[in-house]
Amino acid sequence: MFLLRRQMSGARPSSVSRAAAALFPVFAAAFLASAAEAAPAADATPGSASTLPATGIPAADASASLPVLPALSAEAAPDRRFRAQASEATATPSAPAASPGPWGVLSGDWQNADLLGDLGGLRPALGKYGISVQLSEEAETFGNLTGGVRQGFEVNGVTTAQVQLDTKPLFGLPGGIVSVSGFHIWGGALSPSNLMNLQTVSGLEAFASIRLWELWWQQNFGPRFDVKVGEQSLDNEFMMSQNAGYFLNSVMGWPMLPSANLTGGGPAYPLAGLGVRARGRPTDAVTIMAGVFNGSPIPLNSPNTPLSNPNGVSFPLNTGVLAIAELQYTVPAADSSGKTPADGPLPGTYKIGAWWDSEDFNSQQSDNMGVPLADPASDGVPAKKQGNYSIYAAADQMIWRAGDPNRSVSAFLRAEMTTLQDRNPIGFAINGGLTLHDPLPGRDNDVFGLGFGVARVSAGASNYDRQMQVFQPTVYTPVRGAETFLEATYQAQILPAWQVQPDVQYIVNPGAGLANPDAPNQTIKNELVIGLRTTITF
Repeated sequence: MFLLRRQMSGARPSSVSRAAAALFPVFAAAFLASAAEAAPAADATPGSASTLPATGIPAADASASLPVLPALSAEAAPDRRFRAQASEATATPSAPAASPGPWGVLSGDWQNADLLGDLGGLRPALGKYGISVQLSEEAETFGNLTGGVRQGFEVNGVTTAQVQLDTKPLFGLPGGIVSVSGFHIWGGALSPSNLMNLQTVSGLEAFASIRLWELWWQQNFGPRFDVKVGEQSLDNEFMMSQNAGYFLNSVMGWPMLPSANLTGGGPAYPLAGLGVRARGRPTDAVTIMAGVFNGSPIPLNSPNTPLSNPNGVSFPLNTGVLAIAELQYTVPAADSSGKTPADGPLPGTYKIGAWWDSEDFNSQQSDNMGVPLADPASDGVPAKKQGNYSIYAAADQMIWRAGDPNRSVSAFLRAEMTTLQDRNPIGFAINGGLTLHDPLPGRDNDVFGLGFGVARVSAGASNYDRQMQVFQPTVYTPVRGAETFLEATYQAQILPAWQVQPDVQYIVNPGAGLANPDAPNQTIKNELVIGLRTTITF
């Protein structure tokens, strides 16, 4: 979310030694605090990414009474996903197996998918009425060892809660799900405070707040068609790559173009937007999704920041229309449960889509009178350009599978572009990578990944830099081009309810060649970033 994070006022970084020393106590504190909350609140996890962050919350377990919606991905979604990088999650989680430990690990049941088990019988009791309650905690630290405007570490995290209601036992309406979820976002943010990069290093980075995330009703009309109405986060369903969901960089979840080009970063974490989404599977191999949402998740004419919707309860209806459509093709074709044969051809999912927004967008080069924004004579108010759009494509393909069904290698690639260079800061972006499942003996649920991302600044933004060189030659203004990041990550499943993920990223040409505000006459140097995230499901 480039525009949002450029305006974030993250806390000043601490030293490397201080952050490293604080890492494990912070995670322990988050663990204990969440455990204390979990007893009365029961189990909670949003239905997304990763983001939920693919784009980052573990796959949720629900009562057996919840109706199972057809899965739409070629491969089974990872057991533990990160919010901003969510894989295509169905609206209803699968039912949990019976647990011998009513309090999970407190009863000696270390293999329970929820750390606190069924909460002494509370979950089964709620399940009889179609109610599923989930809670999870994600905590992480990231720091840059080189480059940036300064070096240091930040610690941050997200507590996520979700309640889902099956409408059949409650209202006598079969096939319906009502879902409400919210966040407690805490801590600093490394990208705006230290890095000033476009493709922010973590999908969790956002303003510290307590906020509503999603509030929707989904209704099934048979096994092949459903409709969702309400406050929705598009990064749970649209433009997503399943294998990208194992990575921590934010654009591996909600992509670079909508993050930078849509007002407020679009209806994606930590925001959501009012709208209607329809999804159909005309054949076992083809899925079609389309939706219409309010044009902006923040109020009209407000500052372009999540602080304009500080608690997620602003529901602007006068911000135009955002329309999006996506076509998915799965090979080999999935069965009615959404799964592909384990011994058949290597599975893959291919997607194409587009979005269009009717809102007004700021010109990158000229003001209302046609004067270049770089000209000192300009009033500094950008001209308005009506409408915006982007097209995108994504591919997830397993390319190797061992005799051991858990061990496989998959590749992914996703690209986005727009021809409207005059009103968008980013004109083109692409990311991709490889994921190795079951990378080590005895580590069936671990995943190792190598990925990359490239974001190219639009011609309009680059031309503004050139105009600055002409009109204000005494101000050092490099012409921005492209930013690239490389990422290596290892997702380790310590327990079914606990995941730890070390991560390394290297950012080339941060900000696409942005001038360093603390070092005149030079750009920001390349950045080596290390991090560690832990995720616990209660």
